[in-house]
Amino acid sequence: MINTTVKKEALTRLRRVEGQVRGIMKMVEDEQYCIDIINQITAAEKALSGVARIVLKRHVESCVSEAIVKGQGQMKIDELINAVFKLANSK
Repeated sequence: MINTTVKKEALTRLRRVEGQVRGIMKMVEDEQYCIDIINQITAAEKALSGVARIVLKRHVESCVSEAIVKGQGQMKIDELINAVFKLANSK
């Protein structure tokens, strides 16, 4: 489960991403230079990946490790591997 620290950090980063996306929308509306828009999109994607890493780390520390201790780890490990592959393939 997400703890208070991870929640606070993730929400802070997500608010920043929200601002970036609004900025990108304004750039598109204002017909800004394409490369500048792409650069901002890339920055937002990296910021979202950072949030994913924080949440993924916490998932391993809590959900996966707890399941392993209870002898029910294989399902969580499979789920983790699938999430990591999805994250890696989104780049």
